[in-house]
Amino acid sequence: MNVNDKLKQLGITLPGVATPAAAYIPFVQAGNLVFLSGHIARKDGKPWVGQLGKTLSTEEGQAAARAVAIDLMGTLQAAVGDLGRVKRIVKLTSLVNSSPDFTEHHLVTNGASELLGEVFGAQGTHARSAFGVAQIPLGACVEIELVAEVA
Repeated sequence: MNVNDKLKQLGITLPGVATPAAAYIPFVQAGNLVFLSGHIARKDGKPWVGQLGKTLSTEEGQAAARAVAIDLMGTLQAAVGDLGRVKRIVKLTSLVNSSPDFTEHHLVTNGASELLGEVFGAQGTHARSAFGVAQIPLGACVEIELVAEVA
């Protein structure tokens, strides 16, 4: 099954590219690598605000990370024209807005990683880092950036 069929099967419609909130661009291609700027979690079109370990559960964080992955795929599609050109999701870097005692950043980030694996299959498995941070722009609970290899 190709990527577009898989998205359709999952009931996922990819959004367009969001307008940057500061002095950056949504993506840069260097050779066969595409670097996507960090995308914050959004819910109902607004920043998904909260802090893991304080106002949000790990499960809510996973849902937020999944939502970020959908937005990232929308930007990746805009960058390359067709997600079928993606040879590999290379790396995710995930920032989790969390309380000092929260230790499940890796589980929150699974919300994005598992969806990318489901959509892209073996090409969706990737290297990754997940960090807890004191705050993310606009108070969002999760921000994720992505690097992909394209044909």
